[in-house]
Amino acid sequence: METSTFLMLIYVFVLASFVGFELINKVPPTLHTPLMSGSNAISGITIVGALVAAGQGDSFLSSILGFIAVIFATINVVGGYLVTDRMLKMFKKK
Repeated sequence: METSTFLMLIYVFVLASFVGFELINKVPPTLHTPLMSGSNAISGITIVGALVAAGQGDSFLSSILGFIAVIFATINVVGGYLVTDRMLKMFKKK
């Protein structure tokens, strides 16, 4: 990987981290549940990307990293939906 490509990836990562931190801090608590549902959908895209990375089989290392990415993305999606479901149950009348 070229140095300029690596620096561009680091720049995108830092910018995404900053925007994500600011977005989460500025969102009112009543909008956290819809935001979490949206982020779960984006995590579904992550699973697709991880499956592609794991399935290409260019090298053993890329397959292992893709497999680990699939596991972590799946945990994120399932955990997010469980938390969203729990939060939505809090709004139901008893």
